[in-house]
Parts: sequence; C-alpha cells; structure tokens
Amino acid sequence: MNQSNAKTSAVKTLGAALLVSVAAPAFGCDLCSIYSAGEARGVLGTGFHASIAEQFSHQGTLQLDGARTTSPVAQSVNSSISQVVVGYNFNDRFGVQFNVPLIHRSFERPDDTGALQRGSVSGPGDVSLVANVLAYHFEKMDYTVRWSLMAGVKLPTGSTERLHEEVDELTAPPAPVDSAVHGHDLTLGSGSVDGILGTSFYARWKRAYFTASTQFAARSTGKFGYRFANDLSWSGGPGAFLVLDDKYTVALQANVSGETKGQDTFAGARAGDTGMTAVYVGPQLSATWQEKLGAEFGVDLPVSLRNTSFQTVPDYRLRAAFTWRF
Repeated sequence: MNQSNAKTSAVKTLGAALLVSVAAPAFGCDLCSIYSAGEARGVLGTGFHASIAEQFSHQGTLQLDGARTTSPVAQSVNSSISQVVVGYNFNDRFGVQFNVPLIHRSFERPDDTGALQRGSVSGPGDVSLVANVLAYHFEKMDYTVRWSLMAGVKLPTGSTERLHEEVDELTAPPAPVDSAVHGHDLTLGSGSVDGILGTSFYARWKRAYFTASTQFAARSTGKFGYRFANDLSWSGGPGAFLVLDDKYTVALQANVSGETKGQDTFAGARAGDTGMTAVYVGPQLSATWQEKLGAEFGVDLPVSLRNTSFQTVPDYRLRAAFTWRF
C-alpha cells in the first residue's frame, strides 16, 4: 500500500471511530433529557439508523437540603429508561430522529399510615422529535474539529396518573413519616409540550480527543397545572482511541457529566422537594464495527449532589447504547 492509500485508509478508520466518540448528554432527569443518536454517531452519513439506549439509576440515599439524613422507613427508587430511536439522515449534515422512552420504576416509601409501601410503575414516556445539524466539520490526517446542533419538541404521550398524587397531597392530613418519593418522582409523563435545544463539540488530535455537549429542556405547564422546572444537562471530557483497526475501534473516555434543575411549580407555589444540581464522574467505553455498528457503556458516580428539601438522590447510574446504521 502506498503512502496515499495508507492515509486514506487511516482517515476512513478514524471516520468509523467517530461513530460513537461523541456521546449525548447523559439523560439524567427522567422527563427532561433525551438520547441523541445523531450526536452519538458523530458523522451523520445518509440513510436510516436505529438506536437503543438504556439508563439505570439507583436512588437509595436520602438528603435534606443537601445533607444526608435517614428515615425510619426504607425509601428508594430504581429507575430504568430504555429509549428506542429511529432516524433518517438526509445528507452528511442534517438528520431527524424519533425517540420513544420505555420507563420502569420500582420504589419503596412510607404510606399514609407510616407503613412500608412497595410498588412499581411501567409504560411509555413522552416521545420526542428531534433534528440534528452538523454545523461545522473540519478534518485532516491528524486532527478533527466538529460542532453539532440539536433542536426538537417533546410531546405529552406518557401517563400522568401518578402525577395526580400531587393533587391528593393538597388535602391529605400530615403523614406520620415524611416521604421522599412523590408523584412527580414516579410519573411517566409530564402532560406538557416541551422544547429541547442542544449542542456538542468534538476535537481530535491523532488518537486523543475531547468532547463537550449540553442539552436544555424548556418546560411548559402540564397536567393538573403542574409545571416541571427547566433542566440543563451536560457532559464531556478527554478520551483516547485504544484500538484503531480497519474494521473496528475501541475508545475510552474520562467522562464528567451533570445536571441542574430548579424547583417545579404547582398550585401557585414552588414544590420545595424538586430542585437538584448534580455532578458525576466515571469512565465511558465506546466501540465500533466497520461503519455500521456502534456501542457505548458508561458509569456515572456522583461527586456533588445538592438538592432542595427532602429527596432520594442517585447512588450511581449505568448507561449503555447500541446504534445501527442501515
């Protein structure tokens, strides 16, 4: 192989590696962030693509205004969000995708009498339609710079049955044991039409790379007059390609992510137990096969959790995604 062909092969290999090198913001807030297949795949390409993204979080720690506390009754939430994504890319720079989240939550909390209550909720959440645009792309043999934009809308398709608990609590007598798990923690949908904006940046020099991405959800008033607060999530960090082969790649990244969410509003007042600012760190492993398949797996461990009032907060989050380009 001559030098020209070698360079061409190297560029194609790096192009394949970029399929999963930029991850969308970790979708921390269950009803806010979405998985952006266009961002995660990097170069958009042309044609159809499909993704399955999973996030599991365990919230088993209780905090009161940012400080750890305890309860005489066990309280926790395990949340699993599986996002099914189908998209189409019109060209190398513009594509659209449709997200359908499938949510399952199991919980422990005190009931109205102070006894332990266990339960679960399952079903589809709020679907979203999103457009991805590759705004800037510059690539040479040894380096790449790319900037992407995302915008979309989230529609109220998820069940809001659990959100009615907020209405019931307005007239309920004081409970013997305070609960940190409420209707707004368990609902599958918000009942609102919300706007989504996002951007991501990627830079590579030889085998090393750096990513940064953020996503903002602008919320409107939903079912029962409940309005979830706007949410900002972000992620990024340095990484390196461990393996670069003509058919497959493996990359490892030191990922730092976070989210900040204000207090929700309900019945003309702020819901005190809904504000959260969190920062996570953890590794993220990405892999590709040829230019068709991509996968990623990440672990998020909290290093800073600041919440308002009495809430369960995450102990860890596990994320995985698989993307197939037709």
